[in-house]
Formats: sequence, structure tokens, C-alpha cells
Amino acid sequence: MSSRAVPPEAKATAKASRQINVVLRNPAPPAPLDPELPAPNRTMANSGPFAEIMKELDRMVGLEHVKELIFEIYALLQVGQYRSEAGLLSNPQVYHMIFKGNPGTGKTTVARIIAKLFQSMGLLQKGHLIEVERADLVGEYIGHTAIKTRELVKKAMGGVLFIDEAYSLARGGEKDFGKEAIDCLVKSMEDFRDQFILILAGYPEEMEQFLATNPGLPSRFPIQLDFEDYSVDQLLQITEQMTKEKDYVMLPQTVAKLKQHLAEEKVMVWRSFSNARYVRNLLEKSIRHQAVRLMGQYNSAPSKQELMTIRPEDLRLYKN
Repeated sequence: MSSRAVPPEAKATAKASRQINVVLRNPAPPAPLDPELPAPNRTMANSGPFAEIMKELDRMVGLEHVKELIFEIYALLQVGQYRSEAGLLSNPQVYHMIFKGNPGTGKTTVARIIAKLFQSMGLLQKGHLIEVERADLVGEYIGHTAIKTRELVKKAMGGVLFIDEAYSLARGGEKDFGKEAIDCLVKSMEDFRDQFILILAGYPEEMEQFLATNPGLPSRFPIQLDFEDYSVDQLLQITEQMTKEKDYVMLPQTVAKLKQHLAEEKVMVWRSFSNARYVRNLLEKSIRHQAVRLMGQYNSAPSKQELMTIRPEDLRLYKN
């Protein structure tokens, strides 16, 4: 009996898919199934639709475990295509997700990238992101919440529905309409199983409490990602990226001042620290202060170097 020829790369990725399937079913990192498995090979993705997505991911500072899981999802989808072409069954997966992390840790950006990935791999038709919060879902009277929620699900068809601070849906009492929104979302996940992806996001502790309110919820979200706070060095990298994108540069003294401030701020307000959002706001405020300083120093246009330079005095760290 003749056997169907299978490309060597398909054999390797099929072997790796055993480990990938375990990861997607269990959010906790599993022990390696085969110690001889090679490290993930991204060469195959460099020339395909995943290449631009990987470039966008790689530009993000940190989030290594998030990047690895996204590659695992890509690999699983690609191997599924190889299996179909080889006449094998390609078992469907559930891709609804939970994102746990503090503000400014990249949750929305990653959700947008995942939407693009699923669209490029044919899992979603449009690949757009609909970002909502409690006020967009919960109505003011009986039946209003279901109408609002179904309308947003309809808008998300072919893409991703991203609900930030999702735990707020379960914070009210028995008469609160948030529970109605949850019930409507769960029903939509069943009725439109392969037509949209639901991602719930919020603070880690609150999301754990939210999932505990309904025993059936965790199993509906087999992929759960933890977005850790950025370190001081990572925040400095993010600031450097932002300044470069805006055609500015920070003097070494400015960077030293910022580094000291971030170290102090992370200790003082660890619970509500907004990570990349915090340094972006600091940078934008510094640019405003730099503009005021230049207008006061020069009677004509400053040099190009001065227009680009953010000095320590521009980095004002008081609250306003």
C-alpha cells in the first residue's frame, strides 16, 4: 500500500502540535511532553501572513509568554491546514480568552493582533476588534441589557469582542442587570461558536473572583493569559520607543531622572500603576513642557537638535 507523502516541516509541526493542544486546554504551563522537542521554529512564518503579525508582536517590549502562546495558536492553525490537505481530521478548538493584567500592560494591543492573526488564518472573516465595557452592555430596565449585548455581539461577528473590566458585570446584587449580560454572552458563545471570539479582560484578582461566580465560565475560556507589570528597565525601553516614534530624544540626565521616578512610583502605587500608559502620559506632558520652554528661550525657530531634545527640566513629575 502506498503512503501519502508528507512534507518534512509538516511532520515536525505535527509532532509539536501535541504539546500545543495541551497548552490551549490548560492555561497553566504543562510539563514538556517530549524533552527532545525542538524550540519553536518561526522560519516557516517569516514569509507568510504571520510575518507582519510577528513583526508587530516583536516590537512590543516583554510579554514573552504571550508571544509564545500566539505562535502556538498560529502553529496549531497551520498544522490544521496541513492535516486537512493530507486528508486527516482537523479538530476545531475553542479560542475564547481571558486576559488578566493591570492597565497599560498591552492587553488591548494583543487582542487586536490576535484578531488579525485569526483573520489571516481564515478563522475569522473580518478580524476587527470591538472594544466595550460594562456601560455598553448593561441596560437600564428589564430586557434592555439583552438587546444591547446582542447588538454588540452582532457588530463583533467575524471579529473579536473585547470586554475590559469584565468583572464589573458580576459586581451588582441580585437585581443588577450585569448577570443578564453574562447570560446573553454565554448563549451567544454557543449560538455563534465559530463566528466571533470573546475576550474578557481585567485586573488579575478581580478576574479570578469573576470566574468563581459561575462554575461554568472557566471551561468556556480555555486560553487564559497573564499580563505582568513591566519592570523599570522595560518601561524605559517603551519610553525610548515612544520618543523615537515622535522624533524626540531624551538626554541621559532625563533618562536617569525618569528611571529613579519610575522605581519610586512602582513601589508607592503598585496596585493602580498603569505601566505603559503612565510613561506615555509622562512623555506627552514633557513634550508640552518642552514646547513652553523653547518658546520662552528663543525669539526665532530653535535648532533641529533643540526641537528634538527633552531635558530634565521638561520632565516634571508632580501630579496634575
